[in-house]
Amino acid sequence: MPHHTFSAFHAVSSTRRAFLRRSGALAGVAGLAAATAARAEDKPLGANDRIGIGIIGCGGRGRDHINIVKGMKEAGAKVEIVAVSDTYRPRMAKQAEALKAKAYFDHRELLADKSVDLVCIATPDHIHGYQVIDAVRAGKDVYCEKPVTHWRQYELTKRMVAEVKKSGRIFQLGSQGMSNTAWHQAKKLIQEGIIGQPIHAECGYFRVGDWGEAGMPIDDPNVKPGEDLNWDAFLGDANKRPFDVSRYFRWRLYEDYSGGPATDLYPHSFTPVVYMLGVGMPSAVIGLGSISRYHACKEREVPDTANILAEYPEKTTVAILGTQGNNFPGEPELGSVGRAPTIRGWEGTISFDNQSIILTPAEGSKRQRNRWPIEHGEDVRLHWQNLLDCCRTRTQPASPVDLAWHTQTVLQMGILSARAGKAARFDKETESVIV
Repeated sequence: MPHHTFSAFHAVSSTRRAFLRRSGALAGVAGLAAATAARAEDKPLGANDRIGIGIIGCGGRGRDHINIVKGMKEAGAKVEIVAVSDTYRPRMAKQAEALKAKAYFDHRELLADKSVDLVCIATPDHIHGYQVIDAVRAGKDVYCEKPVTHWRQYELTKRMVAEVKKSGRIFQLGSQGMSNTAWHQAKKLIQEGIIGQPIHAECGYFRVGDWGEAGMPIDDPNVKPGEDLNWDAFLGDANKRPFDVSRYFRWRLYEDYSGGPATDLYPHSFTPVVYMLGVGMPSAVIGLGSISRYHACKEREVPDTANILAEYPEKTTVAILGTQGNNFPGEPELGSVGRAPTIRGWEGTISFDNQSIILTPAEGSKRQRNRWPIEHGEDVRLHWQNLLDCCRTRTQPASPVDLAWHTQTVLQMGILSARAGKAARFDKETESVIV
């Protein structure tokens, strides 16, 4: 079978200042500072206070969130989408008109709007971290789509985490599978010692489908950069390239902006495992990746198959496995998480189906086979509601920034390992990734 490995890593030379200049954003810094000062004395929102939401990114996922928030408002939630922003003006204008919301071609202008309390970031991967930093500095709470950053942006991820913590703002990663009570119930069982010392876990995502072609339509094949499309803002800190309509609308195909299944799908699968095990940073990670099926798309740069093995100081190993070339209909799946995880300990194994948490004793163990009903499954509306509640109470949500950091670092290390052809290691003392 033809095999395509990740190409060699290319360092990106763009600085943060260059990114701001290319985005035409320096003029908005004063407005951001004023907005930050205005929010500095904010008190927690009351139960009857409306939460004003700004949507940054009006593409497919952004529209999904718009529909979710609209549905919550119709059901009585005290929320209102007050502003939208996008680097493609026609897409932005359509949503602004439908919502009767303000439209901002530059997301920093949206962040300077005092009617915005919370932003939903649904832009390409490589833009997320910068926009999160901008948002919390402007005093906004954040819902950020996964992955929290791009695969080459570990240092940005670390900086973003520090900025979120320093700001005191609420951050929720869009790993909506964390709304499933299965993981919270299982974490408690593991903490109580039901499987003994955890030693191994498996998770992953198996499905058929190359979403970069079929799932990302080109809105206008004849569009050009300019008044209606801000190509420089889209590029961000990625390699400076001439405008390409496919790169703009089908960005998930390209490694400048995406990492393929490792960072697009595995945050869903891996986040609950990190949470249940209670692990922090790994000691070493090995990754492999290939284009094993979708060779017909000559533009595709990211793999369709990726496998990552992470080893932790806690003497636990996690295998994150998957391919877009095959799915097995009989395999248990749990919503966006994909393949249901398995967690093995010295005394037993925890597994899941759609209704239950299952304990299977290890050979020689005195544990008894058992089964616990899952209180309720995944619901992205509950993930949103959890965030809104936390915005009011100023408590941590289900998928907070530290969990996002610990999850993303392993996935970033897996991709860097695959590209370099050797293991990636984490230096605990310097909090740095070494390849």
